Amino acid sequence: MKKSVRLLALMAVGLLLLSAAGCDKLRARDQLNKGVASYKNARYEEAIDHFQQAVTLDPSLLNARLYLATAYAQQYIPGVDAEDNNRLGQQAIDQYKAVLERDPKSINSVKGIAYIYLQMKKFEDAKSYYRKALEIDPNDPEPYYSVGVIDWTQTYQPRMEERAKLGMKPDEQLNPKDKNQKKTCDELKQKNWANIQDGIDALNKALQLRPDYDDAMAYMNLMYREKADVECDDLAARAADLKTADEWVDKTMATKKAKAEKQPGAQGITMDQPK
Repeated sequence: MKKSVRLLALMAVGLLLLSAAGCDKLRARDQLNKGVASYKNARYEEAIDHFQQAVTLDPSLLNARLYLATAYAQQYIPGVDAEDNNRLGQQAIDQYKAVLERDPKSINSVKGIAYIYLQMKKFEDAKSYYRKALEIDPNDPEPYYSVGVIDWTQTYQPRMEERAKLGMKPDEQLNPKDKNQKKTCDELKQKNWANIQDGIDALNKALQLRPDYDDAMAYMNLMYREKADVECDDLAARAADLKTADEWVDKTMATKKAKAEKQPGAQGITMDQPK
């Protein structure tokens, strides 16, 4: 008799727990829906509060975590190195990573992390996550393009810093006959060559997957100019690189023009269309 009573009591407790869990899941979805409505109306702080409640009520509700991460990212201001702002970026990354723990192939989470790291100028972390995105979807040209952009940024910035130290103009070529410029050129080549090659390879892959990717063409032009600038002792190679860069400029303009002409109602003289 006592065993029967104890068993019934345990069953009752179990039912109560299941009922409570079910209620929490329903409340979580209600908070998620309210958060989505707030987010769509650009009330991001209000949306964050709803998404936080949804995640607390049901930690397994991945859509709530994704929306929470996106809302944090929306509040993050690129280029502002302030404690509160950096915290928003990190909170977005943390939520995206929480999604990845449960769904390792969440491409939106991987790209979200990569983009925030890029905006934080944590370039190696950003490249790492863009490469993870390519492991999930190797036919997506955008991560290849993003890797190329990062490679160019990592190449261009140190080059301009060294030029400034030498008192050179931004478009002035390093002169291998000048002792100081030759030394700088050699140092930059050693530092930047791997990124230059990696960037060209990444942009080529993006263009193989999307032949009319005019943004990738524009950066291909820039990458070949970086390559030309560190061809310290090979003036023929430098000239060839600059010729290739100019060809990419022409391809970029031609592609943009072709896209503009395909726009509805385009006729006569056309302007570049916003994407």
